[in-house]
Amino acid sequence: GGLFRWLRGRCVGRSGAVEPARDTFRAMTGLYSSIQPADSVHLSTRTHGAVFNLEYSPDGSVLTVACEQTEVLLFDPISSKHIKTLSEAHEDCVNNIRFLDNRLFATCSDDTTIALWDLRKLNTKVCTLHGHTSWVKNIEYDTNTRLLVTSGFDGNVIIWDTNRCTEEGCPHKKFFHTRFLMRMRLTPDCSKMLISTSSGYLLILHDLDLNKSLEVGSYPILRARRTTSNSDTTSTSSSGSRAVGSPCQQNDSGPLFEKHMSRPSQREGGSPRNSLEVLTPEVPGERDRGNCITSLQLHPKGWATLLRCSSNTDDQEWTCVYEFQEGAPVRPVSPRCSLRLTHCIEEANVGRGYIKELCFSPDGRMISSPHGYGIRLLGFDAQCSELVDCLPKEASPLQEIRSLYSHNDVVLTTKFSPTHCQIASGCLSGRVSLYQPKF
Repeated sequence: GGLFRWLRGRCVGRSGAVEPARDTFRAMTGLYSSIQPADSVHLSTRTHGAVFNLEYSPDGSVLTVACEQTEVLLFDPISSKHIKTLSEAHEDCVNNIRFLDNRLFATCSDDTTIALWDLRKLNTKVCTLHGHTSWVKNIEYDTNTRLLVTSGFDGNVIIWDTNRCTEEGCPHKKFFHTRFLMRMRLTPDCSKMLISTSSGYLLILHDLDLNKSLEVGSYPILRARRTTSNSDTTSTSSSGSRAVGSPCQQNDSGPLFEKHMSRPSQREGGSPRNSLEVLTPEVPGERDRGNCITSLQLHPKGWATLLRCSSNTDDQEWTCVYEFQEGAPVRPVSPRCSLRLTHCIEEANVGRGYIKELCFSPDGRMISSPHGYGIRLLGFDAQCSELVDCLPKEASPLQEIRSLYSHNDVVLTTKFSPTHCQIASGCLSGRVSLYQPKF
């Protein structure tokens, strides 16, 4: 038994050397059981509108807020003081913020551009990046290669070389394209790229190589697509600045890329680089209906992915956790997929048509999920154990640790501080609330 546990620890990236620190993580996570609303920052909605995204700097010293009306707000999360407002950061809604390091950060917008900023000189942008043809919704960053990765509703994933950045912009290339693209994420080690779509598909590029130039028809298929009882492809129409809309049936038959997929090809010694896997994640209660994957996050240790899914009829939402199942299938045509549903919970679909961004805690033990006019803290079990310590044989409910309500409107986004026991949330009417332990 001890040998198998040791081998299991090796597989999931744990070893005896890191075991003592788990007690520290458990103590830190326990603080969230006493967390309370601490401060709220409610500025006039006439200037900045709804809060779409929150992002802390890596050292936790700055909290940035992406707003509906072209603005980016900066706060000191410790004192809850407003530092600065970038009043015309973009010409349309600001959707996402990503820190490259403790001073540089990037913003993206419905004006189809990405902007780079330096905390030491916020009066002007470092540069503006042009390349997308529709709303830009997502930013990722590979710290190893210093490549910026963005995705938008034009269906494109674009790579930007920040190593050669000038005032005119950065060299860039189109890396990937798919219809109905919603969100794109990189695993912490940048070995995989996950892409969610409004048609209910989850695309995974394995053994990721961002420097490789690819064409749509050249993606080798690593595993067969996991099918569900509904073989129809669904899509989403987005008529508002953040509206998701109700998925509607399409006339297309078959999955995405069906006409472009090549036969599986294996390189000697392992799978090919950028191998594409197309999945239809299982969602409880949705086996006979399509679903839209609106939010996508990765476990900080790369063990799992976190999805927020809305039903085909848009009457309910689900928060689902899927564990990564590594290794090749038994047979090349095996339908075994690399994700397994482990935990889930139904969410109140308040504020239909708006995307709710959820997140993992820095240690991966908890999930903060928008829930109506507040947030819910969820754990894999009541003790906030690590995922690898409480993996069920069948999908189990996420455990509600605490519910916090301090907003007067629908919460759209939430984020854990990377360095302090603090959570931030933002809502449709523009309020930013901070939560921290009170004794």
